[in-house]
Amino acid sequence: MANSQHFMALEDAHGAHNYHPLPVVLKKGEGIRVWDVEGKEYFDFLSAYSAVNQGHSHPRIVGALVEQAQTLALTSRAFYNAELGPFEKAITERFGYDKVLAMNSGAEAVETAIKLCRRWAYDVKGVPANQAKIVVCSDNFHGRTSTIVSFSNDPDSYGGFGPYMPGFERIPYNDIVALEKALQDPHVAGFLVEPIQGEAGVVVPDSDFIPRAAALCAAKNVLFIADEIQTGIGRTGSWLATCGNCQCGGGRCERQAATYVRADILILGKALSGGVYPVSAVLADDGIMMTIKPGQHGSTFGGNPIAAKVAQAALEVMEEEALMQNARARGEQFREGLKARIGHLSLIKGIRGKGLLNAVLINDSPESSTAWDLCMALRDAGLLAKPTHGNIIRFAPPLVISAEEMDEALNRMEKVFTSFEQSH
Repeated sequence: MANSQHFMALEDAHGAHNYHPLPVVLKKGEGIRVWDVEGKEYFDFLSAYSAVNQGHSHPRIVGALVEQAQTLALTSRAFYNAELGPFEKAITERFGYDKVLAMNSGAEAVETAIKLCRRWAYDVKGVPANQAKIVVCSDNFHGRTSTIVSFSNDPDSYGGFGPYMPGFERIPYNDIVALEKALQDPHVAGFLVEPIQGEAGVVVPDSDFIPRAAALCAAKNVLFIADEIQTGIGRTGSWLATCGNCQCGGGRCERQAATYVRADILILGKALSGGVYPVSAVLADDGIMMTIKPGQHGSTFGGNPIAAKVAQAALEVMEEEALMQNARARGEQFREGLKARIGHLSLIKGIRGKGLLNAVLINDSPESSTAWDLCMALRDAGLLAKPTHGNIIRFAPPLVISAEEMDEALNRMEKVFTSFEQSH
């Protein structure tokens, strides 16, 4: 029987080396658990970078996938299909927008938002042709397409891939003064931002940064563009991270809440499908969305019947199983539990996050192997996580995790971190 080494060797020999995976070969998943090819069980504390919020192999979401795949998988957008319209109605009503443009990957959705913003700038705001600018933040991660890496400051993302696309200005994250200065330029069309920077190490901005940024954009007739691909669909304890401290989610009662920010363009992906199919979406009102006309943007697979059916099921599961409420409770349990158990260790520099998007900062340099070595030890203890930016470990289990499962995960982490400190 082929073992883990066999499958890792196959990937090494025949696949591109554009990832550095943790050495574990997974074969099965259910809820928060995954199993490798040898049958060892693990807690998944990465959730495919927050794509599997509803848990692995959720029967309702998988059922929607199978049912639709057996009926009609793809028509292209040359024709209407019976699933796209119901999905569009459900998601626009859920988040309170006039229109949605469905795509496949998160990076495609970001590209879509950039095109929408630029087209709006020329057709509505009156920016001279080819002069529109979009303000972004340092340490951002919005994908790895040629356009997106043009405004990255991560050398691994952009180094050696030029020439780069112009039209972007980068400011420090969580710096309202820098944003106010950048918005003085009348050619600025949009501000693209992650409400919490996930890939940068779960960097949570000041509580007033997002509301103040949105207000500045509104005052300057600049589109506020929220990339909620990783933070959206319940991950931080609300439908959207831009819901602030609201207790239910975007598009409905939060419009009157002081902490709720309604983006001009909202970008969703990942958990929009529960991780079983590539689905992303860009939401905006008619004044923005209708600037793009037939033939100017699209995708053969975008909005296909399977994607639409799966996404509807994924949204229903989030609400009906109260997963946002669970994310809030289990996130509090995680952070407080870790602080009590390992917060005193010299190995730990900090613990931060919101909902079930959290990170542990390791007290070592980004160039060290400490965070990686800890993830290897966690793997051996039956918990899967991955470092980001060298000395930060991100922890993001599926939102279906129970209090008992979280307590067991905390036990495993306490043993690993304590033992690691004692032996080093």
